[in-house]
Amino acid sequence: MLLACAAAVSGPAPPSPGPPRASGGPAGDRSWPVTGARGARPLVLRAWEPPPARWAAGHRGVDLAAGPGLPVRAATPGRISFAGRIAGRGVVAVELAPALRTTYEPVRATVREGDHVGAGQIIGLLEAGSAHCPGHGCLHWGLRRGDDYLDPLTLLPPWILRRAPSRLWPPEGTLGPPWAA
Repeated sequence: MLLACAAAVSGPAPPSPGPPRASGGPAGDRSWPVTGARGARPLVLRAWEPPPARWAAGHRGVDLAAGPGLPVRAATPGRISFAGRIAGRGVVAVELAPALRTTYEPVRATVREGDHVGAGQIIGLLEAGSAHCPGHGCLHWGLRRGDDYLDPLTLLPPWILRRAPSRLWPPEGTLGPPWAA
């Protein structure tokens, strides 16, 4: 379903930066804004849910599992168009092209308006206490073209969106899965 949401946004696909580096870090011009456990892709706690009308309820971004103090990185290269507080929460916006920008919250900015950033460059630290993801820490990552909200996952090439390889079962030294006993 997550990939189906990512494919739902019309428009040309962003260029693919090629295969991932062995280090698992950002490669080319795209990067996850936060890393998951052991440097893997982050868990998507809540996917993009476009509202049926511009004024209606919906989820205008994705929530990525992340703990307070974790570095937040620019997903794409761009220029910082906003770094400050809105309604008590830290927000950083990166302009990718005229009328196209990504947003990250709650983030304590380490950049200033006008700074140019590359994909994977740290733009701030995730703040604690967000009521947006009760029971979990998370980064809310958004994408807008003008007044229209888009799915930010469409910025990432397929090789970044894929899950890590499956683990083989049974792990060495075990008798098998617990349900087989």
